[in-house]
Amino acid sequence: MPKWFNTAGPCKPDIHYMLSATERLPEIKQLIAQENYFVIHAPRQVGKTTAMLTLAQELTASGQYTAVMLSLEVGAAFSDDLGAAELAILGEWKQSIRFRLPKDLQPQEWLDSEAGARIGTSLSNWAEQSSRPLVVFLDEIDALSDETLISVLRQIRSGFPNRPQGFPQSVALVGMRDVRDYKYASGGSDRLNTSSPFNIKVRSFTLSNFTLEDVRKLYQQHTDATGQVFTPEAVDLAFHLTQGQPWLVNAIAKEIVEYITKDPAIPITPELVNEAKEILIKRQDTHLDSLAERLREDRVRAIIQPILSGQELVNMPEDDLRFVLDLGLCSRDSRGGIQIANPIYREIIPKVLASITIASLTSIDPTWLDNDGNLNPQALLDSFILFWRQHGEPLFGSTPYPEIAPHIVLMAFLHRVVNGGGTLEREYAIGSGRMDICLRYGKVTLAMELKVWADKRPDPLKEGLPQIDKYLSGLSLDTGWLVIFDRRSGLPPLSDRTTTENVISPTGREIIVIRG
Repeated sequence: MPKWFNTAGPCKPDIHYMLSATERLPEIKQLIAQENYFVIHAPRQVGKTTAMLTLAQELTASGQYTAVMLSLEVGAAFSDDLGAAELAILGEWKQSIRFRLPKDLQPQEWLDSEAGARIGTSLSNWAEQSSRPLVVFLDEIDALSDETLISVLRQIRSGFPNRPQGFPQSVALVGMRDVRDYKYASGGSDRLNTSSPFNIKVRSFTLSNFTLEDVRKLYQQHTDATGQVFTPEAVDLAFHLTQGQPWLVNAIAKEIVEYITKDPAIPITPELVNEAKEILIKRQDTHLDSLAERLREDRVRAIIQPILSGQELVNMPEDDLRFVLDLGLCSRDSRGGIQIANPIYREIIPKVLASITIASLTSIDPTWLDNDGNLNPQALLDSFILFWRQHGEPLFGSTPYPEIAPHIVLMAFLHRVVNGGGTLEREYAIGSGRMDICLRYGKVTLAMELKVWADKRPDPLKEGLPQIDKYLSGLSLDTGWLVIFDRRSGLPPLSDRTTTENVISPTGREIIVIRG
């Protein structure tokens, strides 16, 4: 039977290329043997459910345990009705157990109990009946909230001392977040801010992204099955673009082998990987869309906004940093700093933030193209200045991140430019004081650097010229734009203060300085 790269739901070993769950989570078997309860948290679509399903099957097949993965998600619809939530959850469990375990390992009967005790009673009753120690992975725990969440956690904690004869030997809570970030509206907060309702956990850990070697192994499975080769350079580029994020790793490969080039005789090269990347960014599939929704949350905005503008993080709660890391939007760099998790997210995030503004620009004619459809840099500059003077300030209000509204409006304009067949690449980082943008359209490559002039700060021109020099040098370009957004108080309207001038950089490059 042929196998495929999977981007929708848990992987199935008989039809999907996949990596070993135990290799990705080597510590779990020891934790289970020690009768521990623990938490596994990781962003969506990194393989949590696949890993737990597979591991449960392996543990059960060993003959040592009865292991199963069960979901709590159906209880999310009943956050204000604990009894209804428990009944929905148990109904889901009965169905899943019937399909995932052999009949002799299933509960022989299900005891009923009063609301607030049904989950604990069912687990206790099953553990007593079971001929083997019971291991349960509870998926989507953080889909629950408020009193339903607290009750489920307390029922598990209450049964913990009775393990393994009277309660599961090991329970894992599986979700996107750690316990302290579970949703609970109380005392002015929207999360627990404590692990106390589940203080029996021995540890909390995350399911990591794929390593470069993991990506090689996964792609090699396709080569072994079809003969289609991923060149080493293509694998390296796929890992660089995704940083091993499992959904992205699979999505790039799936786009190439199922749509771009179905002929297994054609080797997969970096050019094909880049083509697939651009398709994913433009299409913005469900995985990318769900991440984008998070960008409007206040504690996410407080971190992403300074990253985009190259500013420092100020007075940032550690919980907020941990939250964006748990979501998978950001990661730690080699020095412990925070950064956007991978180059694909780095492209998606500004595009999403500019989406409403982009939708407002469809009526702008592409006057930057000549009669042959080639990009004319001077015509682009003229079009941008006209656009900026007429529409810049009114469009600032269409952006969800007001402090970097000029960045977003400029990017929206550039997306309108490349929509006809070009690409945009961005570089930005905490504390860099800038955002670099590279626009490629046909044979033209245009680089620009964006900086902000804030109150009580010096003119960024002196700092910006050597910075753009370095950026242009890396692109082998002799000219570029330095865009300075003047955000000081008490200035005249944008239409009156937008100017351009040509300046020579320290290394002799011609820089067009745009102020507005």
